[in-house]
Formats: sequence, structure tokens, C-alpha cells
Amino acid sequence: MKEPSPQARWERRTQAPLLVLAVTFAVAYAVPIVAPDADPAVHRACTHAEWVVWGAFAADYLVRLGLAADRKLFVRTHWLDLGAVVLPLVQPLRLLRLVATLLLVGRRARMAPQVRLTTYVAGAVVGLLMFGSLAVLSVERDAPDGNIKNLGDAVWWSFTTMTTVGYGDHSPTTGLGRVLAVGLMLSGIALLGVVTANIAAWFIARFERDDQVERLQLAAIRELQGEVRALRAEVAALGGGTAGAAGAAGAAAAAGPAEQPAAAPAPRGVTSPTP
Repeated sequence: MKEPSPQARWERRTQAPLLVLAVTFAVAYAVPIVAPDADPAVHRACTHAEWVVWGAFAADYLVRLGLAADRKLFVRTHWLDLGAVVLPLVQPLRLLRLVATLLLVGRRARMAPQVRLTTYVAGAVVGLLMFGSLAVLSVERDAPDGNIKNLGDAVWWSFTTMTTVGYGDHSPTTGLGRVLAVGLMLSGIALLGVVTANIAAWFIARFERDDQVERLQLAAIRELQGEVRALRAEVAALGGGTAGAAGAAGAAAAAGPAEQPAAAPAPRGVTSPTP
């Protein structure tokens, strides 16, 4: 059995801690938006927690880069991770830090072999709905003409936007809010396509498996038919040889007594001994 590489061992060991950090980041991001009137110390603590979590993900990327056998290949194949780490440094906005963390968590989730597609899609749906609601609420709450003023309106807007229903009773009015709406609509369409493709692939795999079983059964039936024909031929051959031998033996038995020479007469004066 091949021993896992140092990079694979590191990713396996840090998967659970990074998941805890991602949940911490979600809470730290949501508290200032849901409770804008909270104590300023709470807001500062949440901001510091967001940066600490981002720093942990950035350190994780650097460690994996150092453990990679081919660093150039690692950078080329993990460009989303690199962009997520560098993006907040270019423009350190809270929304960009949110996008960075989502990209890193998503990347690690795709790399984990035990994460199944259904779980990943469900988690993506919940995450997009939650963070989309919080992001649009933080942007649209103070807009002069905005109509998304509370968390309930934001969640309802996220549902209708992500499912591409779009009732129009709530809609973003700022440029950044509309950018969020476009991203949420595209994400909803993509997730719907993933679910549809997954269901179609399941049906195709099921049909192919049934066809393979049927082909194996037909092959086994043909093999049995060939064996039966061969056995019949052998039985016929053995039956013909036995009948010929029996006929020859019968003919010899019938002709035997007639062809036996007569016994020679005993000499005169000599009598046969009495038993």
C-alpha cells in the first residue's frame, strides 16, 4: 500500500480544524450584520476573528505549497486558493474576505475524498443562501432607495433570486447589491445544473449496469447452450458406439453354436470315463 505524501497527511489532519475556523468565520461575519447595534467591542472582536481565520487559511496554503512535490504545478492547479489568499490584501473589504474564505473552504471540500456530491451541493446551497442574505443586507440596509432592510427580507430575496423566480417585491438598488444578485443567480443555475447532471448520470449508470448484467446473463446462457450441444454430441457418439458393439456381440453369439466343430468319436473299445 502506497504511503500518503506529506501534503496529503497535512490536508487530512487540518480538515477538521479548518472546518471549525470556517464556522467561526461565518459567526463573526454574521453577528455585526444581524446585530448592528451591538457593542463596538463585539464588532471589533468579530473583525479580528475574520482576519485570524483568513490568516489561518493563508498559512494553510503556504504550508501545502511548501510540502508540494512540484510547487509550480501546485500553484497552477490551486490558482483559486492563491487568488483567495491574495484578493483581501489587494482590497481588504469584509465581503472580499468572505469570498476568500468560501473559495478556500470549497477547495478543501472538493479535495476531501469522503465528501460526496450531494453533501457538497446541500452545503453550497445553505452557504450561498446564508452568506448571500447577509451580504445583500449589509449592502442594502443603508441604501436610500433600498427595500431590503431586515434579515427576513434578505433571506426571502436570496431564495427567490437563487431559484431564478424573482418576484420583484425585493430587489437590490446599489451596484454592489446587483453584482451580488448576478452571482447568486449564476450560482443557483450552476447548482441546479449540477443536481440535474447528477440525477441523469445516476440513471445512465443504472441503465448501463442493468445492460451489463443482461449481457453477462446472455453470455452465460449461450455458454450453457454450447455445453449442452457438446454433451448431446458426446452422448450420441457414445450411444452409437455401444449399439454397434452390442450388435456385433449378438451376431457372434448367434453364429457361435452353428460353427463349432463336432466332437470326434471315441475310439472303439475305449469307453469314456464315467465321472
